[in-house]
Amino acid sequence: MEEQESEQIGLVFIQGAGLESCIWEPVVSEIRSPYLLVNFPDREGENGLRQSLTLQEYNAYIKRQIEDWKVRKFVIVAHSLGGVLALKIANDLSERLVGFIAIGATIPKNGGSFLSTFPFAKRLLMNVILRVFGTRPPESAIRKGLCNDLSPERATEVVRGFVPESIHIYTDRTKAIVPTNVPKLYIKLAKDKEMSLSQQDKMISNFAPQKIEVLETGHLPMLIKPNELRNSLNTFLTQLELY
Repeated sequence: MEEQESEQIGLVFIQGAGLESCIWEPVVSEIRSPYLLVNFPDREGENGLRQSLTLQEYNAYIKRQIEDWKVRKFVIVAHSLGGVLALKIANDLSERLVGFIAIGATIPKNGGSFLSTFPFAKRLLMNVILRVFGTRPPESAIRKGLCNDLSPERATEVVRGFVPESIHIYTDRTKAIVPTNVPKLYIKLAKDKEMSLSQQDKMISNFAPQKIEVLETGHLPMLIKPNELRNSLNTFLTQLELY
């Protein structure tokens, strides 16, 4: 059974900043393929433990989890700021990468940072906000941005589980480029209040996917429409096998 699984194409899920890997559980609970839910470093203990972590250290932590995984070939499924983390993984493990799915994901170009994807004035403002106020938004901002179409109960779960990340994952350059030799899908989130449609269009331009799909959800489609998201992933894998 393990040998059979290692020969299948798997899915590597990389969530956005502040979120835990369990955010994907509604999607993977009924998925057909092997999958890996990656964790971010230093999730336990005081927030200060994470503050010195660089983007490179986040990537190294994720990379070790994939290297230890028995599944040889995989598709990256990256959400939100997870797109920044995913680019380096895609570059470093290119011999195993067979596809890339970005879900409302931030995709810098030319090895840039998360902040580099914003206009200059907003980039400066966000840099100041992150350094002065930290990387945990106010509860009201999380509810309005991340959770705009979730139930109050589900939004409360997201707020309570939100983990502030190191500022470096926002400011460090990825030093990685968008892969051009694998099929790519961008899933645009039509009701997203965290990332505007125009910002998503910019990410799509940077990503240059062969296909674009639209989900009528806010920023967390894995919680509000897990079945539709799962169908999109399964369809991508099916088409990949025919590729």
